[in-house]
Amino acid sequence: MSSGALAGLAIIHAGLAAAWVGGMAYSLFVVQPKLKRYFGKDQDGREQLTAVIASGNRWKVIGLIAAIALTGAAMLAIDHAHWWIHALKGLLLLIATGIFWYVSWRHWPQRVFATAAELPALQRRLIILATTMLGLAGLAFALGVLAVHL
Repeated sequence: MSSGALAGLAIIHAGLAAAWVGGMAYSLFVVQPKLKRYFGKDQDGREQLTAVIASGNRWKVIGLIAAIALTGAAMLAIDHAHWWIHALKGLLLLIATGIFWYVSWRHWPQRVFATAAELPALQRRLIILATTMLGLAGLAFALGVLAVHL
C-alpha cells in the first residue's frame, strides 16, 4: 500500500475518533449542563428531552466504534511499528465500548423506568460513565498522535 493510501486511512481513522471524542465532550460539557439549567427542577421534562436526543443513536455509535476499530486494525496490519501503542489503544477502545454497552442496554432502560426519587442517582452515574468513556477515548486518541511522533 502506498504511503498516500496509508495517510488517507490514518486521516479517516483520526477523523472518526475525533468525531466520537468530540461528540461525547459536546454532550457532556455543553448539552447536559444546558438541559439541567433550562429544565431546573422539572426532572420529567429534562428526562423526556434527553431521551429524545439519545433516541436512535445507539447503532450510529456502534457503527462509529466499529469503523474506528477496523481502520485502526487495517493501519496496524500495514505498519507494525509501535504495535504496543496500538494494542493499548485497542484495549482502551474495548473498555470504552463495554461502558457504552452498559449505558445503552442496562443504564438507559433503568433510567426510562426510574421513579423521580431514583433519577438523580442515575443521572450522576451517567455523568461518571460518560466522563470515563470520554477519558478512555481521549487517551486512545492521544496515544495515536504520540505513535505518529515516535
